[in-house]
Amino acid sequence: MDRQYLKDNKKSTERLGKLVNSLSDEELKLVIYKEGWTIAVALAHLAFWDERRRLMLKQWKEKGVSPTPYINDIVNDLLIPFLLAIPPKKAAELAVSTAQALDKEIEEISPEMRAAIEALKEPKALDRTSHRNQHLDEIGAFLIASRKTG
Repeated sequence: MDRQYLKDNKKSTERLGKLVNSLSDEELKLVIYKEGWTIAVALAHLAFWDERRRLMLKQWKEKGVSPTPYINDIVNDLLIPFLLAIPPKKAAELAVSTAQALDKEIEEISPEMRAAIEALKEPKALDRTSHRNQHLDEIGAFLIASRKTG
């Protein structure tokens, strides 16, 4: 089976690292989305969902592959106060380190486990690119606009 997602995950993690290294402390505090979503919160959000996926991989290794339990989208809104409590620079660093740890785990799973996970037909189970790139694109566009007006 095609493993393009390994290369794509690595590219999105590298992109994430470059963005995080370019952000000032003030930019991390900018509100990008409604309801208090700062850039730091968006990055901590990525860390949370990548860590969730990493823990699913661990569980699958221990107990066998099964469908991922659905977590309602309300979790994103529920997490905002907690994510805001994380110092912005730490949230940004967490996004990168979590993405790197998940990419490494995905690269190291056995071919049998990879096939079982792919059989679940859960697009984001191994390919984290779309979720990461969605937020990176939005942060990038927001920064371009805010730097023009700032």
